[in-house]
Amino acid sequence: MRRKPPSRTTSPYKSSNSLSNAFNLTTIAILAGVFILGVGIGIAFSSNTTFSPSNVASREYIDTKAPNPEICVQYGASAVVMDTRVFLTFNPFNVYVSQSSMRPGCVLRTNNWQILENKKLVTSTQVRDCKNRLNTFGFTGSLESKDVNISCIYQNDAAKNLFSTPEGAVAPPIETERF
Repeated sequence: MRRKPPSRTTSPYKSSNSLSNAFNLTTIAILAGVFILGVGIGIAFSSNTTFSPSNVASREYIDTKAPNPEICVQYGASAVVMDTRVFLTFNPFNVYVSQSSMRPGCVLRTNNWQILENKKLVTSTQVRDCKNRLNTFGFTGSLESKDVNISCIYQNDAAKNLFSTPEGAVAPPIETERF
């Protein structure tokens, strides 16, 4: 007697299994696409410049709010000016700090002080004194208004930008913007 070869019957689970594999690959591809799209949209929203005072997130926004923005950007740098008062008592020894007020300002490069001199906002004595101390001028308020406040300010080289220093760097970054 001859034996019959075993019959090759397809199991109902086999076709379901291949359908399941295709479904899983399609699901994974769709989920991956949604994930990538979500990350892309998230990056777009987070890097979008907002022009509201509650979220100052860009240099361009600060440049537009500086007093005399065309002069400030061309002859110096826009700045955020913080006015804070410090009270020091000696008996008992304590330090008190007022709440800071912030407003837009501008720092001029030393070779552009003639703008202030031409408008008669600083005297030659003030320029000489500020220059002798290797300082520069900064101001708040429009140069054309009476509420302009001009100060001889010192560039603090000890205040480094720790965001631009690579972690673990041995040498400090080279200064390129000396005002």
